Order: sequence, then structure tokens, then C-alpha cells
Amino acid sequence: MPYIGRDTDKLSNIEVLDNITFDGSSSYTLQKGGSNFTPSSANNILISIDGVVQAGNFTVSSSTIDFGTAVAGTSTCDFILHYGIGLITTPADGTVTTAKLADSSVSLAKLTATGTKSSSTFLRGDNTFAEAGGGKLLQIVQAQMTSDVSINGGNSSQTDIGLSASITPSATSSKVLALVTLNHVRKTNDSQLDFQLVRGSTVVYDNLGNHDTGDTQQLHFVLSFSYLDSPNTLSATTYKVNGAGNSGVVYGNTGASNIILIEVGAWE
Repeated sequence: MPYIGRDTDKLSNIEVLDNITFDGSSSYTLQKGGSNFTPSSANNILISIDGVVQAGNFTVSSSTIDFGTAVAGTSTCDFILHYGIGLITTPADGTVTTAKLADSSVSLAKLTATGTKSSSTFLRGDNTFAEAGGGKLLQIVQAQMTSDVSINGGNSSQTDIGLSASITPSATSSKVLALVTLNHVRKTNDSQLDFQLVRGSTVVYDNLGNHDTGDTQQLHFVLSFSYLDSPNTLSATTYKVNGAGNSGVVYGNTGASNIILIEVGAWE
């Protein structure tokens, strides 16, 4: 009976095999370009004999096709077509959904992303690989006072109390967060104690202290403060605390007074 169905020229994944020369046998070798050809299955083969398309009335094992009965040597093989897993068509724009994509089927080579993919980078919204940026803590330095220090130079004379730490920024854009804790006492009749945070010889934070409250008793204080500085340097940078006042003592021999410097990477 004649073949009824979609025209074979609409099957875009067809392979045309070599025609068979029948000799009265029931089985023959399938070839393409003179080399043995193994089809996906018998269901993927269309063969025309004497103008009649045959399908499903033969078996295939490796590259051998068997018709189950002798094919006369006078019969003519018009064509043999091997087609793939289905019709190949071009999908319309926007019709391929996520569900149609196999897991892990989209490789990096299919992306237009730039930059270097690694365990330390991520894909940004602008389709570039970059390291995580902003707010990174790059290093921490801590120092403590090793002994008590008296402050008796007067309220207008700031002196080094021996509390300092040095840090070397890894980038000029980095900031340095200074955290300072001062455990100190203001003795009787002292008007005030003032402290400064100094970077090198530059005062970056001033007028920190305990001012006159009108009483004449000895008062104990714990002063804590923080300051985010922009040193703009790659050189080793020292931060220290100066103090001014009369009859004051900053405690250090128990580690009660300390300074912590934290380098913070610039936001990207």
C-alpha cells in the first residue's frame, strides 16, 4: 500500500542511506556512503521497494535489515531514509521554557558573561564575573597598654599615654575603623580629662573625655569610642591616643585599656 503521512521532505533530520541491491535474500547490510550504518531502531527506517514505502514490516540488528521473507532480485530499492528522534523545527521566539531545559544543560560557553569564573567570584547583574565587594574586613590589629599612666600635664597639654597600634592598609581606598576603650580614673578636684585619637601627627578625633561635674570626689570611668578613618595610604600607619588633664590615671597593667584597628575594604 502507498505511504500515507507527512512528506519526507519535511523531516529535517533525515539521513539518506545507500540503496540496496536485492538478490533474493531476506536480509541485507545497511550502508551510508559505502560504510556500514547502524540505525537507532527499525522504527527509524523508511524504505521504498518498487514504489511502495515499507515501515514496521522488517527488523534491524546492528547494520543488518531483515525483511523476514526473500526479496526478489527483480525488485528495486527506491530509497532508504533514516530519521532521528522526531521532527526538527525552529521554535518561535520566547516559546522555550525553563522546564524544557535539562538540568545543568546551559554551559558557561553559552553565556556572554565576561571575567573569570572561580570559587571566589559571582555572576553580577551586568553579566560579568567579579569578586564579592564592599565591607570586607581585611585585617585586624590590636594593642593594649602594659602599665598605668598618670595624666598631670594640664587640660591644654595633650600627651602620648602609650596606647598605640600600627596597620598597613592593602589599598588606598580602604578605611580603618578604630575602636578604643580607656579604663581611667579622675581624681578629686580635677576639672576634666580629655583624649584624642591621632593618626601619625594628625588629630582625627578630639575632645573625648569626662568634664567637670561640680563634685570633688574621685570618679572612675570607662570611655569607649569608635572612629572610621580614611588614611588613603599603603604605608604603615600608627594610631595612638593622647590625654590631657590633672590628677588622672589611665589603667593599663591589667589590659583594661586597648585599641583595635580594622581595615575595611572599599565598597565596589
